[in-house]
Amino acid sequence: MDELDELGVHPPLDWPDYRSTRLRHPKRPLVQPRLGAADLASPYLGHERVGELDHDLTRQHAGEPLGERIIVTGRVTDADGRPVRNQLVEVWQANAAGRYVQKEDQHPAPLDPNFTGVGRCLTDDDGAYRFITIKPGAYPWRNHENAWRPAHIHFSVFGTAFVQRLVTQMYFPGDPLFEHDPIFNSIRDPKARDLLVSRFDLDTTVPEWALGYRFDIVLGRTPMEDS
Repeated sequence: MDELDELGVHPPLDWPDYRSTRLRHPKRPLVQPRLGAADLASPYLGHERVGELDHDLTRQHAGEPLGERIIVTGRVTDADGRPVRNQLVEVWQANAAGRYVQKEDQHPAPLDPNFTGVGRCLTDDDGAYRFITIKPGAYPWRNHENAWRPAHIHFSVFGTAFVQRLVTQMYFPGDPLFEHDPIFNSIRDPKARDLLVSRFDLDTTVPEWALGYRFDIVLGRTPMEDS
């Protein structure tokens, strides 16, 4: 077992309170594949592959979406604090009513024709990213009696190699659903768990327009660095 697993930093693969892990978690020891040159190279993602409005989820349609406009920003760094430059950061989320644009999501909340809930951008030379979006709503998910997910935004970060890809969730401070959410609480170390919660940032906030939140992402070490 990994030392971080024992400390409760990493959630267990099989977490009974999160029912889906019963079917999803691996039943056999993981196999470490041999890494080829393509696996150790940085993703090739030129600026021309990211659209001008991909980072602004509020301007991707004919009208403005409903809900509270927010700005989410932060830095992507490695374990030593060095910026991860020119890397793809992707987000996806529910709309202000807590509804995803996908056929599997059929709970009775309205869809927003002006909000798809998907965005992406590249980090700059300081490893910084910036999204403009709508604060997502909570939604029911049938994991247990009267189960609701806290408001959150999904993040995917590729880092310096495809084998280093991180998929995580960003939460909002002070959410009353934290104590009832088994996904959030599967990280047993409180300090590690708090790293998933963004912080309100007045410097990012734009007067009379949008509140700002900061969410920094630190990527772990790659297999190449451990060799």
